[in-house]
Amino acid sequence: MKKLVLSFLTLGACFIAPITYSGQALAADDAVKSAGKSTVKVPAMRNRVYTQLARAQKVADDGDRAGGLAILDEVKERIDSMNSYEQAMLWNFYGFMYYADENISQAIASFENVVAQEAIPESLRLSTLYSLAQLSMQQGNFQQTIAYLDKWQNANTKPLTGNQLMFLANVHYQAKDYKASLISVNKAIALVEAKGEQPKENWLILQRANYYELKQPEKVTQVLEQLVRLYSKPEYWVQLAGMYGEIGQEDKQLAIMESAWQAGYITSAQQLVSLAQLYRYHGVPYKAANLLEKAIDQGEVVANERHLEMIAMAYMAAKDDKKAIPALQQASKIAENGKFDAQLAQSYLNLEQWQDAIDAAEKAIERGGVKRIGDMHLVQGMSHFHLKQFAEALDAFSAAQSFQESAKTADQWFKYVKREQGQYERLAMLN
Repeated sequence: MKKLVLSFLTLGACFIAPITYSGQALAADDAVKSAGKSTVKVPAMRNRVYTQLARAQKVADDGDRAGGLAILDEVKERIDSMNSYEQAMLWNFYGFMYYADENISQAIASFENVVAQEAIPESLRLSTLYSLAQLSMQQGNFQQTIAYLDKWQNANTKPLTGNQLMFLANVHYQAKDYKASLISVNKAIALVEAKGEQPKENWLILQRANYYELKQPEKVTQVLEQLVRLYSKPEYWVQLAGMYGEIGQEDKQLAIMESAWQAGYITSAQQLVSLAQLYRYHGVPYKAANLLEKAIDQGEVVANERHLEMIAMAYMAAKDDKKAIPALQQASKIAENGKFDAQLAQSYLNLEQWQDAIDAAEKAIERGGVKRIGDMHLVQGMSHFHLKQFAEALDAFSAAQSFQESAKTADQWFKYVKREQGQYERLAMLN
């Protein structure tokens, strides 16, 4: 809002200030000169008109905008006696004051009256058209904004500046014309880069947004690389990692995420969990487990079932069942079924903690929610066997035989234990 006001006030000074130097009406030829390359014969502004406009401006500048508007209304009563330049400046002042009152609709109507005049300086026409585009943009009328900008571009003979190109780009983006928006953004960026300057951050953000809407992920990635290099904000590092994953460059994805974490940019729970998942995906489960454990200890990640299971699975993938046990025990306490008890049973079996394996498997069976109950009977059977509890082992394997997923293995173990039991009993009789 304030930027637009400044541009209006500058515009007003451009056409009013020269009068104050002479105290006389601005000559038509001088008006043409101040307007630039206009070929239109611009009439002079008479001193009596200027005096009233200047008085209205002073009253408004002193805080009485209603009084300033009242003076303009008095001037407007004699509008039929005013030439085109005087009328244009009258409407110009109306536009300033309505804008200052945040009456955008009336400001637009006033500035439209400015450009409706034939014999006015071309620079006034150009500035007013540009201001009309800005006001229409503020109102969200993007098609009208584009219409004003088209008129402005058709009348403009100077090369567009980077800011003007970006204004065009923003308008087209809001109007969902992403191709047109991208053309203007790319021109603006090329313009500043040709001068050895770096593009503004918001320019790159808009460029990235256009590439995203146009479904060009490789280009989105390139822009994010530039944002990381030039502005290095945490969100750009995380977004770049995500884009590397999207375009199939997983090695770069992990490298960027790990660098961001080391720099202290990875702070949210979701980001930490994502990094842990990347570690697992890239075959470094120990790092995944350590990262999550540390995050839970520091209160950055909640110790829920999912995260505890991720820790346990990572340790088991790293062949370290012993370190998986605490996470599984904690998960078992908050779980509503025997899922984690089943995993505990398997870990205890791997660690040759036979009685613990038996107890965990029994608990898993009792609590339910276990996909392969037959496997729990197998764990019990193997553990009982290693404790030389042959009868209990045979009972467990017999139970496992009734489940399709474990029947074949259970049958093999049953026969094996039966033979071992007989041999054990024979040796016992000899002793």
